[in-house]
Amino acid sequence: MALSEIASSYTKTTQITPTHLISPRPTSLHHHHRLSLRPSRGRSRRFGILCSVVPSEVQAPAVPSSAEAVNNKKRECFGVFCVTYDLKAEEKTKSWKSLINVAVSGAAGMISNHLLFKLASGEVFGPDQPISLKLLGSERSIQALEGVAMELEDSLYPLLRQVSIGIDPYEVFQDVEWALLIGARPRGPGMERAGLLDINGQIFAEQGKALNAVASPNVKVIVVGNPCNTNALICLKNAPRIPAKNFHALTRLDENRAKCQLALKAGVFYDKVSNMTIWGNHSTTQVPDFLNARINGKPAKEVINDTKWLKEDFTEIVQKRGGVLIQKWGRSSAASTAVSIVDAIRSLTNPTPDGDWFSTGVYTNGNPYGIAEDIVYSMPCRSKGDGDYELATDVIFDDFLRDRLKKTEAELLAEKRCVAHLTGEGNAFCDLPEDTMLPGEQ
Repeated sequence: MALSEIASSYTKTTQITPTHLISPRPTSLHHHHRLSLRPSRGRSRRFGILCSVVPSEVQAPAVPSSAEAVNNKKRECFGVFCVTYDLKAEEKTKSWKSLINVAVSGAAGMISNHLLFKLASGEVFGPDQPISLKLLGSERSIQALEGVAMELEDSLYPLLRQVSIGIDPYEVFQDVEWALLIGARPRGPGMERAGLLDINGQIFAEQGKALNAVASPNVKVIVVGNPCNTNALICLKNAPRIPAKNFHALTRLDENRAKCQLALKAGVFYDKVSNMTIWGNHSTTQVPDFLNARINGKPAKEVINDTKWLKEDFTEIVQKRGGVLIQKWGRSSAASTAVSIVDAIRSLTNPTPDGDWFSTGVYTNGNPYGIAEDIVYSMPCRSKGDGDYELATDVIFDDFLRDRLKKTEAELLAEKRCVAHLTGEGNAFCDLPEDTMLPGEQ
């Protein structure tokens, strides 16, 4: 839905001149040494400013027609990135990586409000990785997206080379290499879980089709919007051009919560906890695995000699942590969710420490654990830092763990049947074993 195109040319002048652009629709925001904004072909309701680094050469905006003036009257225009950095072209090519395109849906929401600035600062992909942020919203959130873009602009992040906003996934997802799908409808009062699966499933089916059509063929996709496991399955089923292995459901927040609880019980700092696995669904059937977890390199069961607490209290605390947070805070987790998204990305872009692993919901085909195939199920993974991963094989099981894994598996299989109409597998049939609440749901 972008209604402007921005062309660039290099100039050695380093003086800065601001620009302003009225934008009733998605707007591209670019850092360049020289920018010119011109109306896109076939679009008429636009006017812009020619932005030059020489103040005396700034061209006045064309006067809009009365119809355009009425159309734009209710929209507050905002500045467009026109910041010249003292970085020579030859220095950029030697010291910086190629620009990476990252899409974020639900970009006007609370989670994104924390996440976007971490992405722009270099905290996620590194201090030498310039980034282009492509923000997806809705008709209702377009003004809020403009506000987000303004805040990103005012932050002056050197690595943030481009910001674009839009409401059409087929345009926002163009050439993206990472897609962070956060936006989803929350579960309202009286809404059955089957209804939530259908409503949000339709969103992720459409986004999967858009990714399949226009994204990079090796795009990495992290689904955050709930129910994230089944939404990830729907998304990958609608994107056959993209490897199924590239789709993830976010269970890293659950892993972080579990590490915190083990650290508190053991009286150590949380960085002493490793090999923490969250198995299965991002729901209250999830399985925080204390059997394989380690504290200071020792099995957690040896450090915490309290089997009753591990099997009952620990598991329930982690499963219901999101709901308790809502009761205390009055809202679902946002900042900690953003941190966990950062952790999930960094676990894929940095080598996993020797002997450790991390949790992420991934496609189960070919898994070595005997888990049912063709679902998205959180499992322990390791990465070489290239964006790919392998499932950990040095995992032990006991009857208690196996029983819990089967329960969360059954729930995911039931969810899959509920969305068969969205995955190309025929008519949907909902027989959810019980209406488990998702962590963080009201």
